[in-house]
Amino acid sequence: MPLSEEEQKILREIEAQLNATDPALVDQVTRTTVYRHAGRNIRFAMIGAIAGLVIVLTQFTNSTAIAVIGFVVMLGSLLVVSDNLKKMGKASINDFFGSRGGTPRPGFVEALRDRMRREPDDSA
Repeated sequence: MPLSEEEQKILREIEAQLNATDPALVDQVTRTTVYRHAGRNIRFAMIGAIAGLVIVLTQFTNSTAIAVIGFVVMLGSLLVVSDNLKKMGKASINDFFGSRGGTPRPGFVEALRDRMRREPDDSA
């Protein structure tokens, strides 16, 4: 439901007052988005996942306990990545990675789905 003229006027007045009283806050709010926050979390979690993988690969033969800790770090980091990707959604992921819009080419899953929908061949 769109805002009425009176509500838009009040909103513009509040925005102008906020700009006048605290321009640093306005600048910070305009620069920070949910996508940036989730993207930053994804970056740090990927570093954690890589570090966990390195720990697993280097310590598996020396100390299984340390390797298990590395696996847990890797698994936790990948769960954080998954959670933040869900928060971002498909459209914002494309924006985050700089993908161009348009119609995507059919991928493996779509081709497999099409193959499964076809009627079976009785020639066998």
